[in-house]
Amino acid sequence: MSSSKRCAGGGRSPARPGPSSAASVSLAEIWAGLRAGEEPATEAFFQARGDVVLDAMVGRRAGAYLARYARSHGLELADALVGAAASTSGLRLWTLNRRHYPMADLSFHEPGR
Repeated sequence: MSSSKRCAGGGRSPARPGPSSAASVSLAEIWAGLRAGEEPATEAFFQARGDVVLDAMVGRRAGAYLARYARSHGLELADALVGAAASTSGLRLWTLNRRHYPMADLSFHEPGR
């Protein structure tokens, strides 16, 4: 996620260097898909990022997103939490799966801009 230059979902934009943050749910999704031997590099990557806290405000917003978009867009809990974390923190979301985030109040990291 990103405030001006910080991005959630993890990562550092090559075009816009700057700090980035990750929500714990993003870490869980990535960690679940690791192959043998990828753990050290992945751990180092996330240790270099800030944490986005999933608090009650994030939970309420994620619940509102689910109520609005789960049936119509197939929104799932993890994506609702990540989107809500970005939105409530005023951060831009860095994702390769924009279709997972139909929420109008999100702003996205635009590589190269």
